[in-house]
Amino acid sequence: MSQHLLLPFVILAISPIPGAFQDSALSPTQEEPEDLDCGRPEPYARIVGGSDAQPGTWPWQVSLHQGGGHICGGSLIAPSWVLSAAHCFVRNGTLEPAAEWSVVLGVHSQDRPLDGAHVRAVAEILVPDNYSKVELGSDLALLRLASPARLGPAVRPVCLPRASHHFAHGTACWTTGWGDVQEADPLPLPWVLQEVELRLLGEAACQCLYSRPGPFNLTLQLLPGMLCAGYPEGRRDTCQGDSGGPLVCEEGGRWFQAGITSFGFGCGRRNRPGVFTAVAPYEAWIREQVMGSEPGPAFPTQAQEPQSGPQEPREENCTIALPECGKAPQPGAWPWEAQVMVPGSRPCHGALVSESWVLVPASCFLDRISSDGQPHDLEAWRVLLPSRPRAERVARLVPHENASWDDASDLALLQLRAPVNLSAAPRPVCLPHPEHYFLPGSRCRLARWGRGEPAPGPSAQLEAELLGGWWCHCLYGRQGAPVPLAGDPPHALCPAYQEEEEAGRCWNDSRWSLLCREEGTWFLAGIRDFSSGCLRPRAFFPLQTHGPWISHVTRGAYLEDQLAWDWGLEGEETEAQTCPPHTEHGACGLRPEAAPVGVLWPWLAEVHVAGDRVCTGILVAPGWVLAATHCVLRLGSTTVPYIEVYLGRAGANPLPQGHQVSRLVISIRLPRHLGLSAPLALLELSSRVEPSPSALPICLHPGGIPPGASCWVLGWKDPQDRVPVAAAVSILTSRLCHCLYQSVLPPGTLCVLYAEGQEDRCEVNSAPPLLCHTEGGSWVLMGMAVRGSRELFAAVGPEEAWISQTVGEAHFLPPSGSPYWPPDGSNLCPPDLARASGSPRAALFLLLLTPLIQN
Repeated sequence: MSQHLLLPFVILAISPIPGAFQDSALSPTQEEPEDLDCGRPEPYARIVGGSDAQPGTWPWQVSLHQGGGHICGGSLIAPSWVLSAAHCFVRNGTLEPAAEWSVVLGVHSQDRPLDGAHVRAVAEILVPDNYSKVELGSDLALLRLASPARLGPAVRPVCLPRASHHFAHGTACWTTGWGDVQEADPLPLPWVLQEVELRLLGEAACQCLYSRPGPFNLTLQLLPGMLCAGYPEGRRDTCQGDSGGPLVCEEGGRWFQAGITSFGFGCGRRNRPGVFTAVAPYEAWIREQVMGSEPGPAFPTQAQEPQSGPQEPREENCTIALPECGKAPQPGAWPWEAQVMVPGSRPCHGALVSESWVLVPASCFLDRISSDGQPHDLEAWRVLLPSRPRAERVARLVPHENASWDDASDLALLQLRAPVNLSAAPRPVCLPHPEHYFLPGSRCRLARWGRGEPAPGPSAQLEAELLGGWWCHCLYGRQGAPVPLAGDPPHALCPAYQEEEEAGRCWNDSRWSLLCREEGTWFLAGIRDFSSGCLRPRAFFPLQTHGPWISHVTRGAYLEDQLAWDWGLEGEETEAQTCPPHTEHGACGLRPEAAPVGVLWPWLAEVHVAGDRVCTGILVAPGWVLAATHCVLRLGSTTVPYIEVYLGRAGANPLPQGHQVSRLVISIRLPRHLGLSAPLALLELSSRVEPSPSALPICLHPGGIPPGASCWVLGWKDPQDRVPVAAAVSILTSRLCHCLYQSVLPPGTLCVLYAEGQEDRCEVNSAPPLLCHTEGGSWVLMGMAVRGSRELFAAVGPEEAWISQTVGEAHFLPPSGSPYWPPDGSNLCPPDLARASGSPRAALFLLLLTPLIQN
């Protein structure tokens, strides 16, 4: 059966009916019965739960057409009146013209005419004066037909309840329509009327379910005149295109219309029953609108009036349905793990997603598909599931339509010959809806996928936490690409592993899927092709975008709503952002705008030298750190001390969304042309550092001051706790720098002026770096502090050739800005201006005044 609409409400039109249902109005000689009978269809059998209805079973069901296609449902309540939902006809607060609408009566299949089916024009549409939007109630409409319907076995009115009519909680009722069979999954040809049995929920129980955050992190306040029907576990519901259709309950041999299909959060989702407009409270309004019509709607007296005395209690047992998927006894013991055994091939690993379907990589089988679209040896295929005594046979292979050319769509579904009993050991994994947002920091695991080998190491190698969307897209996505907002399908999912890569371990022959856990439930979040090199996969193709395809093919896979909703309006994930440009070696200098100053500096390294001092270092490539020579080498010494480098530290605490990385230094490189007097040293690490929010190389600037950049000195105030702090500075022009420090300035030195009150934020013994944040969003390294000075920094730009030749993967940005260095022999300084004039700030003030004095 079709199911609920997403908010905001959208109604999908089905293709126009081939041929026309033509019929003239009743002739004057045709007579309606004096007493309008209602709610009595011909005696046909019904199929329970989301199935084709038998012709004539629901003779009051009508199809409302606009522009030649089905838009909404409705119910015939009198020969000249149809009851439907107001939201079908109100657009942007305006009621649409009645002349645009027509009513098809007695139709069963929208694909072909049926005996007794006919069309009536709509003469008038009436909605309550207080209707504004669907979630505020009063969602009903009356349509007056231009001529009366022709009553017969396929066209009969439904009974309406009086205002005093009481439908007991838990009553089994039925709803009908031609709407979508699942979210974004239209009813297939021949568009036969669908029926499904739903149970009425009491107001308290329904409000309890809707008070829990669910799809889209929304809750709902039920209002008087609303009625709920469905099941806490979901899976049976109404959907887009069913709006305006009837919810009917049988009493005393008659069918009464209890509700009008109104809205819902998704379709058939767990703990989100359908919301209907209750008909009984609107008896007076309906009678008022149809006054004078003969015959009018029938409001029969309820066969069994509710007993006088205590009414049903308002407080009902509120049973929250838990997911029926994604439960594992322990991480790694996956009850949905499926092995597909194909003659002549290695086993292909996939996941059970429903009672009858297994999801697998299509690349395992594409070479075996014959001209008829199915493998020639499918009869010999077998699927092994946990704790099943025998292998399952395969009935059908359904590859994704893009599987042969798009790695992100490398998926296929295998249908089992017979469904498995899910109350036993095999359990399906949960799948995400398209709007599912896996929270940064979600606990995830790798699971075997395709023809991969077992994990080359302990179980801890398979554990990971998800990076935030900004980090993931900017590390591995296209440069300048917009970062999807929370709730939009991501381009990639990126795990940060809990245990570092061990040297010599290779994952090259392994293929993996990514399982992520929310409130104890595991979701199949992403799939991955072969990893690059010998590393564990750093980015996965998200499964969110494939949920509708899987749901359409299987009609029963366990798509589940997000279970953790602790993301709100604040933070980077809800603000539109783009990624800074990449260099030829990839991303560098990434730091989210929202990160508090002094917390997340992924290139900032602690360089521990021989256990007696700690210097500041900057990661400039996956295997290299740049530091001030005077800090890491003793004056005049040529021996390499024992040095350890730590990344991902903020004092004693690891950085958020990351973990601490440590490496030994195996060599120190100095530029040959400067020898031991070189101000900058490159430290070669014992092994590469993989990019993450706790360890990412900075960008390097080849020369000049980046235009429009803001600059900072980064270090720590206390060398014991080493919590990073940043002091705002301005880089002085070459003329000012040359004039202030002409007697002591080494070649290739940058001078800075601290902002008011910023001078003492960083201690200088650790040789802090000078950084700038460019207009493009990247952070660049400009220089490292000169021994004993807060204002002088050895510039990186003049050493571009040496750094590039030594490192090979240094992330230099394209040149920008005007050259910093003054021409040789220039003497632009006023006479007798020296450092003795006072502080740099005072000297700078005098220097700026000099042209005015001379003038």
